Amino acid sequence: MKYAVIATGGKQYKVTVGQALRVEKLGSDAKEITFDQVLLVVDGDQVEIGTPTVAGVQVFAEFLADVKADKIEVFKFKSKSRYRRHTGHRQGLAQVKITGIGTKETPASAKSRSAPGRKAVAPKKVVTKKAPVKKAPVKKAAAKK
Repeated sequence: MKYAVIATGGKQYKVTVGQALRVEKLGSDAKEITFDQVLLVVDGDQVEIGTPTVAGVQVFAEFLADVKADKIEVFKFKSKSRYRRHTGHRQGLAQVKITGIGTKETPASAKSRSAPGRKAVAPKKVVTKKAPVKKAPVKKAAAKK
């Protein structure tokens, strides 16, 4: 059985291919998502542990829906001072389905990963600049009396 441990939204999840799970809201409108922070990959007897992440391995997922978690009731109260505040909170979540675990070149059990309309991003060029040379301050001669 192949599974991986990924980190997203400040939490860690153990995922397998075909699993549906709820993660913190992702903020993008893409239908296909890749998780780059893979902390552990297990494939039968082979175990790869990242330091901190496993290099070259990604987890591919399909976006299903935006959902909300159950409501958390928040009630603040101070006795003898007539102070009461009642609010609630529902965390936004994204429901995703794991479609593959693999490398960037050949994801396992996945077809072409390029979404229609998505542009390929070229790697950024690194430009190095020399540090500016500091000139010594010019000292003025003292005024004669």
